[in-house]
Amino acid sequence: MPRILLYLGIIIFSSCGSVKYYVVRHAEKETATAGTTMSTPNDPPLSAAGKVRAIELKEILKDKGIIYIFSTNTVRTISTARPLDELKGTTRIELYNTKDSLDQFIQKLKGIKKGNSLIVGHSNTVDDIVNKLCGEIKVPADLPDTEYDNLYIITKKGNRYKFENKTYGTPTN
Repeated sequence: MPRILLYLGIIIFSSCGSVKYYVVRHAEKETATAGTTMSTPNDPPLSAAGKVRAIELKEILKDKGIIYIFSTNTVRTISTARPLDELKGTTRIELYNTKDSLDQFIQKLKGIKKGNSLIVGHSNTVDDIVNKLCGEIKVPADLPDTEYDNLYIITKKGNRYKFENKTYGTPTN
């Protein structure tokens, strides 16, 4: 009898799916160089290195079952997500705004029952998104302005969250 219960437990546990959230900061952005100005200083596009990083992100995530892609409404975040979005073809980038309600956005993410998500944020929002998804402090502060290579992976299985901190692409620090 105990053996049957053990097998039933294994079957039930293994049938429970998991959901993964891949959270990144946008790739490297253009900056004004000495003697030049930018036409869009508040919403800069990706630099050449940033465009390469966006393609590297696509290559890493292309087989990860990404169904949902979330981005803020800026050129640099959308451009970071676009290569994966274009590869998937059926996916569309859904815009979010953490200034209005981060908690509401987190509840939306936690409500995803099937399929994995890419969330592209900013140096001052990625930590908040990761920490609220995990329910505890995993990323202690805003990311440094020079750091673009973090890939935070949060795996949700039932009501439990597992956190992994990885890097991708060319190291930035």
